Amino acid sequence: MSRLADFDGVLVAIGDNRIRHAKLLELQAAGARLVTLVHPAATVSRYAAIGEGAVVFAGAVVNAGARINPGAILNTCCSIDHDCLLGDAVHISPGARLAGGVQVGDLSWIGIGASVRQLICIGQRVMVGAGSAVIGDIPDDVTVAGVPAKRMR
Repeated sequence: MSRLADFDGVLVAIGDNRIRHAKLLELQAAGARLVTLVHPAATVSRYAAIGEGAVVFAGAVVNAGARINPGAILNTCCSIDHDCLLGDAVHISPGARLAGGVQVGDLSWIGIGASVRQLICIGQRVMVGAGSAVIGDIPDDVTVAGVPAKRMR
């Protein structure tokens, strides 16, 4: 097995937010240098900040003032508008749209094709169902789905 010093940088490609986050923290503690991967067909404002260990897929758009924390996945053709804040190890699925000023807590998952209205706060460890329309704040540790998005039992 190679030593971490043998690598210029590492990236964790695990879909499960919690496992990805844990592995990123383990690697950092072991002295690994985390890299950020931005596909050349993604559009990222020079006024946006993308954290270490994050991946930005083809067609994704990240606008000015957005801050993407470490370990996030911005999947194919998602849109992160101005001044959004995405927590650690967040996953934004393909085609999801976040309007300006949206905050998404650590380890949350926004489903494929979901839309989030401007200035919404989504808690930690939240799952937003595919195609949902989020029009109100969401507390920690819940799953929401639908149009408008409502808490699932």
